Amino acid sequence: MMEIEEGDLTFSFPDCCKAGKYDNWSFYRNQFQSVAGGSKAVDILCLEDDVAWLVEIKDYREHPRTKSIDLCNEVAIKVRDTLSGLAAASANANDADEKTLARRALEMRRWRVALHLEQLNGASPLWPRGAIDPASMKSKLRKGLKAIDADPVIVDRQSSHPVPWTAR
Repeated sequence: MMEIEEGDLTFSFPDCCKAGKYDNWSFYRNQFQSVAGGSKAVDILCLEDDVAWLVEIKDYREHPRTKSIDLCNEVAIKVRDTLSGLAAASANANDADEKTLARRALEMRRWRVALHLEQLNGASPLWPRGAIDPASMKSKLRKGLKAIDADPVIVDRQSSHPVPWTAR
């Protein structure tokens, strides 16, 4: 079992998965992040069988969202930039493990996008499910990412969605 920490969350991946913090890759940090005036990255890349998962993590349990960019647009940009970064890393990464993982990711038969969204549920009568409505968010993500993943998932620690990892 592999574990990855992101903020106050710990993600556990089964042995059948190969996962890593893409936004901490040496290639991304030192070679790709500044491309075209700055590129963004998803938090975790997870390879499972023939599926490559691009996982973005947002935890608003302690601090509300303050960015002015729409969350769906932010996720879509990170997914787009990550795919570009993986293509570049497969050819140009200096770290052999990163290059191999990027190549494997590009060979996958399917791309999946997951937004792990933690928020204070029930904190307000106006937003009993939290300030961000997951159903509305999923609809927006479907539209924005349909060329990559027509059915992105939004999960949290209590979700039973078909993702290969757990979070605590």
